[in-house]
Amino acid sequence: MRRTRAPAALPWALALPFACAGPAIGASWPERPVRLVVPSVPGGGTDISMRIIAPKLAEILGQQVVIDNRGGAAGNIGAEHVAKTAPDGYTLLAVIASHTSNPYVMRKVSYDLDRDFAPVSLVVIVPSLLVSHPSLPAKSVKELIAFVRARSSSPRPGSAARRTS
Repeated sequence: MRRTRAPAALPWALALPFACAGPAIGASWPERPVRLVVPSVPGGGTDISMRIIAPKLAEILGQQVVIDNRGGAAGNIGAEHVAKTAPDGYTLLAVIASHTSNPYVMRKVSYDLDRDFAPVSLVVIVPSLLVSHPSLPAKSVKELIAFVRARSSSPRPGSAARRTS
């Protein structure tokens, strides 16, 4: 398996849209600190990534970048907070993978990624890996789906023994 490191210019990738957007936003932006909401707990992967990027972003912007951890509910607490904040360019959200799936797996999500947020920059790429116990007969995603479908259509062990009187 080949391992890759994040490019050394990663902080610049985040800052580039801000550098280009400066004249469009106004010559005086930013006039105050920028808040970067991290929708996970301190010390997690997203928090660490943002804490690496924030100082360089602050240097480029000429303003402090404050990390605001608002973890919980698979990132929804932070996302909902930012969605309700005035869209003035001073509050940013570090979007995490669960934000894209939350609307499909949770009963209520009070934000819409397309409507409530505007993408600024891709910051981090996190590869995903699907693994299983070696005894599982599926050796590919296609086989795994077939295996799960076959098992879900058959009764569960012990389910016939439960009866209501």
